[in-house]
Amino acid sequence: MMSLGLRRAARGLRLAPAALAVGGGALLSLALAPWHFLFGLPVALAAAGWLVLQAASARTAALAGWLFGLGYFAFGLSWIIEPFQIDPERHAWMAPFALVFLAAGLALFWGAAFGLTARLSRGAWRVPVLVAVWTLAEFARAYLLTGFPWAGFGQFWIDTPAANLLPWIGPQGLGLLTLAAFLPLALIRQAPLAAAAPLILSAAAAAAVPAPEQAAPAGKTVRIVQPNAPQNLKWHPDHRWEFVRRSVAFSAGAPRPDLIVWPETAVPQLLNYAGDTLRVISDSAGGVPVLLGIQREEAGAYYNSAVLLDAGGMATATYDKAHLVPFGEYVPFGDLLARFGIYGFASQAGAGYAAGPGAQVMELPVGSALPLICYEAVFPQDVNAAETRPQMLVQITNDAWFGTRSGPYQHLVQARMRALEQGLPMIRAANTGVSAMIAPDGALLDSLPLGEAGYIDASLPKALPPTLYSRTGDWPVLLLCLLGAFAAFFRRRPLALRS
Repeated sequence: MMSLGLRRAARGLRLAPAALAVGGGALLSLALAPWHFLFGLPVALAAAGWLVLQAASARTAALAGWLFGLGYFAFGLSWIIEPFQIDPERHAWMAPFALVFLAAGLALFWGAAFGLTARLSRGAWRVPVLVAVWTLAEFARAYLLTGFPWAGFGQFWIDTPAANLLPWIGPQGLGLLTLAAFLPLALIRQAPLAAAAPLILSAAAAAAVPAPEQAAPAGKTVRIVQPNAPQNLKWHPDHRWEFVRRSVAFSAGAPRPDLIVWPETAVPQLLNYAGDTLRVISDSAGGVPVLLGIQREEAGAYYNSAVLLDAGGMATATYDKAHLVPFGEYVPFGDLLARFGIYGFASQAGAGYAAGPGAQVMELPVGSALPLICYEAVFPQDVNAAETRPQMLVQITNDAWFGTRSGPYQHLVQARMRALEQGLPMIRAANTGVSAMIAPDGALLDSLPLGEAGYIDASLPKALPPTLYSRTGDWPVLLLCLLGAFAAFFRRRPLALRS
């Protein structure tokens, strides 16, 4: 039955609309970093609206949405092949499968949105219904099965006035506004004024929202260390200590800062056995506390951790990464799959890491901070989960996994969004870059480029007052979209009864 339904959907869609769907999705992905090609947005999203308007059935609409998502995610997330190139003899053959399966799997959310829209509505009403249902699909993508909000529509708008809406409505709200502005362009021939009005109103709203105020300096200096260890050498026995020595030398430079931050897994030992190494690091820092990434073991479980060292090299505070990367830092049914040689890429501990307890504010010499390890910075809900508001965010990451093309730049954009959403500065230490001091308005105050070894001494800004989004989270946008979807459902019922 399923194969018959797919054949019918494929016949209903036909070749030209199918090509339009894949091409439209690919064009839309160019709005992401590092391209930021926003001129393709009207064309791509108008094409998406046209596809759902022309769909003769829910199945045909679902296939169109899936193909649109396939084009978007295959191009936008093409960096996913990079981890498989680190040890090409063992893993390169898996790269195309990883890209296809990831893109095809994420596209299912969009296929479901298009199909449900066609089932709930008819004619021009499909456009506003798609705005609500597509946003709900993006919520599902961000939360279900540990979530993966990477490449959300809000990420298009960094470095534009529209980004000023993030402290008010968050990334999902900005995504909703993006769809509401551009999807109606599919109706431009039938109703030009009605099609253009949402875009005009959205642009006016973005222009009317003032930019966040400039944060005053906090009077503290943070040294951010970037050792630039290529992933294929980072754990190699002949090279791994070279990068530690490099970081030690960077930490020893004068003048002395108030805090030194090293990136994720910067020390190639377990914390349990790294006492001598940590004392060398603290000695080089000249009494300045050091926050660094290191693995640790407790009761047979391994953790990817951030540790604060005092002047004597003792760990005075520890944060364990809570939001782990599936198949990267842990493998579902890991003990079973390990028998077949399947391990998490990022983990040096067999079947993977254990998850920490969750968001945890850490007291640093420069103020209270919410630590985020690598991938955790892509989840706005994780940042909102802290019980008390910190004075800053600190992200330590190893973006060598993401290669040198689009991945590191997309990761940086999401880090900047978290700072802007919360009105908090972010200290970002990345192994291969981009390391940066990010202002509460999302601006890069100082940074080290990708692929360069070095350090920066950056002035830490003060936090801004709590934002609306930091207080409400995603709830207002979620409820608005649910109301829209329910309204479409109840509007459809009388139509179904009359027919």
